[in-house]
Amino acid sequence: MTPRPESSGSHPEQPAERQPAAAEPAKKAAAKKAVAKKTAAAAKAVAKKATATKATAAPKKATAKKTAVEKTPVKKTAVKSAAAKKPAAPKTAVKKAAAKKAPAEKAGAKRAGARKGAVEETAAAQPAPPEMEIAVSPAVDAADRERLLSGTHHAPHSVLGAHPVPGGVVFRAFRPYALAVTVVSGGLTVELHDDGDGFFSGLLPLGGVPAYRLLVTYEGTVQETEDAYRFLPTLGELDLHLIGEGRHEELWTVLGAHPMTHQGVTGTRFSVWAPNARGVRVAGTFNFWDGTGFPMRSLGSTGVWELFVPGIGEGELYKFEITRPDGSKTLRADPLARRTEVPPATSSIVTSSAYEWGDAEWLERRAEVPAHRAPFSVYEVHLPSWRPGLTYRQLAEQLPAYVKDLGFTHVELMPVAEHPFGGSWGYQVTGFYAPTARLGTPDDFRYLVDALHRAGIGVLMDWVPAHFPRDEWALAEFDGRPLYEHEDPLRAAHPDWGTLEFDFGRREVRNFLVANALYWCEEFHIDGLRVDAVASMLYLDYSREPGQWTPNEHGGRENLDAVAFLQEMNATVYRRVPGVVTIAEESTAWDGVTRATHHKGPSGFGGLGFGLKWNMGWMHDSLQYMSHEPVHRRYHHGEMTFSMVYAYSENYVLPISHDEVVHGKRSLVSKMPGDWWQQRANLRAYLGFMWAHPGKQLLFMGQEFAQGAEWSEAHGPDWWLLDPNYGAEADHRGVRDLVRDLNTVYGDTPALWRGDTEPSGFRWVTGDAAEDNVFAFLRYDSDGSPLLAVSHFAPVVRQDYRIGVPDDVPAWHEVVNTDAGRYGGGDVTRPDPVKPEPQGRHGFPASIRLTLPPLATVWLRPA
Repeated sequence: MTPRPESSGSHPEQPAERQPAAAEPAKKAAAKKAVAKKTAAAAKAVAKKATATKATAAPKKATAKKTAVEKTPVKKTAVKSAAAKKPAAPKTAVKKAAAKKAPAEKAGAKRAGARKGAVEETAAAQPAPPEMEIAVSPAVDAADRERLLSGTHHAPHSVLGAHPVPGGVVFRAFRPYALAVTVVSGGLTVELHDDGDGFFSGLLPLGGVPAYRLLVTYEGTVQETEDAYRFLPTLGELDLHLIGEGRHEELWTVLGAHPMTHQGVTGTRFSVWAPNARGVRVAGTFNFWDGTGFPMRSLGSTGVWELFVPGIGEGELYKFEITRPDGSKTLRADPLARRTEVPPATSSIVTSSAYEWGDAEWLERRAEVPAHRAPFSVYEVHLPSWRPGLTYRQLAEQLPAYVKDLGFTHVELMPVAEHPFGGSWGYQVTGFYAPTARLGTPDDFRYLVDALHRAGIGVLMDWVPAHFPRDEWALAEFDGRPLYEHEDPLRAAHPDWGTLEFDFGRREVRNFLVANALYWCEEFHIDGLRVDAVASMLYLDYSREPGQWTPNEHGGRENLDAVAFLQEMNATVYRRVPGVVTIAEESTAWDGVTRATHHKGPSGFGGLGFGLKWNMGWMHDSLQYMSHEPVHRRYHHGEMTFSMVYAYSENYVLPISHDEVVHGKRSLVSKMPGDWWQQRANLRAYLGFMWAHPGKQLLFMGQEFAQGAEWSEAHGPDWWLLDPNYGAEADHRGVRDLVRDLNTVYGDTPALWRGDTEPSGFRWVTGDAAEDNVFAFLRYDSDGSPLLAVSHFAPVVRQDYRIGVPDDVPAWHEVVNTDAGRYGGGDVTRPDPVKPEPQGRHGFPASIRLTLPPLATVWLRPA
């Protein structure tokens, strides 16, 4: 469950103020007139250039001209006034280009006097075919110009860059705020014509497109760079096909921002799915948050936009500037960003991983035994508040040692994916592919997972595919129309949390989520995903009144799209990542949550394919029983036994989670009746009952030492209760010592976990002793080895209480007694073995006589 926030995040940072000519009607008109004049002038220039080209046919003349060019006096390039035409580039640009300024100025000094000679020299070296006629204006035409300026061009690479045309090669650049742009290719240095509004062009009489770079002059600086529009697409046909089919299982490797080397040049590939966009541009720190000069190209019908930006590497901030169908613009964080800024900042960050894992042995071992047949005791943690202020790497120094000492087999991390509002505890995700930056980098998070694995502890993670917040910089109406959410507003709006539900019927959205599940398991070595709010996904009428939902095609209330998604997700994760377990937080009686997807049940549906399911019924019923005064418990006895009616319908986890110790529900020990001694005794007895009951165990942080206050994400557990200087420290330490011993004996006793999902692994001894508040049952290993658990929930000592037992066990030895003095109990214990007597009881041929401590659970094993 997710608390509804007062505010779900901050507004994105605003980009540097831009003044593109397209935004001013007067400049638009001027631009069109300029294009018309230049087109007319270009016709005259064509004839002159053709004559000049023919004049270069004789090698000797070409050589003479080359020499003349080299002797031509250097002419200083006139610096145009930026105030009248373009704003000056920010001062930061000077720092970025300082290292390249000297060679750039040298090249700039040559270009004024050498331009004509350089053209003729190149033409002589690579003459254009005689049959080619110069008939093309190098300038960007009016339509393309307008689309580029307004951010609505689908194919900027078809216009910008270098392109063979009749008469040579045309070079076009779109560099807003630049004073000049020069093409540099080998010994060739040619300044392009300034066409206005940031456009530059030139026609060179070359036989083919050469390798080249650009010198871009801004006020006070010159930058030498590769031309982003000379590169082929970085995504292949297979990738695009799989994206279009919604079957790209490694989606994170193709979408998002990826530093790479492309065509021999280092840079970053940006790609994003935005099928409704009229245009997409990249804005970031590398262009002062002005994406005008960085339009992306649309890759066919897939809805994917792509741009390779040379020279950009890790650490750069970025977002996508999207032109919506109505022409308005929105600046969006990358849905597949693998790193983000620390909230409340919202930018995505270019990143790649260099982490070297050290958990190979753990990964090899984890698939040996399926989770439902292995010991599985879980410590649930909210990382930001477990020890407030610690980073991932600092947590790695403390959390594994603490969890290992207490004997838990796994930790379950409340959502670590990036979220803007801390009060949501991570359940309102905006960065599905990025660990929260509050605690460090993605590699820092890898370090924490690695440290837990090396300590022998599995890592589960809460995963939230049910919904997402409405922040205007994130997924909501991402490209101007419903995209990740359902088109039907009634289907899209989550009635409880003010969020939006994913459109599970759209294949690209399913792909986004299925790949996300794989991403955490494969990239971060997560051992299991606990899927949040499954019930809200499965039912069309979840928290909706009649008239607020529409039945499915069969007239039912099941969300068939969500069913198909969960089945696909589970099948894909189990196929690709051996040893991983998926766990459903599902609060209804949906049939087959942990049944295989290809096995149909009575309802006609195949199973959802989860490995385990939270047993919310057991949790509610047992806590309800424990909240009653012992004198009234006889009337509620069935609340503790009813779980065994359905215990084998699914593979269950018994959860005492964060949801049970917040929002006025009180902490676990505070739910117990009586004075402080009785509260702790009830808690210890309850934990003993829980650890012996069929199913896996989950306990939220702070409950292991009987924290009296509710949990708050603002300050976390009350660790001061364990300070030796605190007067009641022994009371809290005693409960923690019990949890440690329960886990130790649990792990050493296969009867308590190997048969969790098999009826043969459990047998009631007495489940109807309501007058005595007693529950007794046997747990069996696959070889028949038993453990006897007896829970007594009355505040009195019962002497010589007879319990039926099998007659093939010669003696029973007490291995856990929650009333032991070291736990803070009354120390009504039995250190010596107890032998069965041939007096039958509870349907067994023999029995033993026990002294039952008050408010306590006792475990006995064959001596």
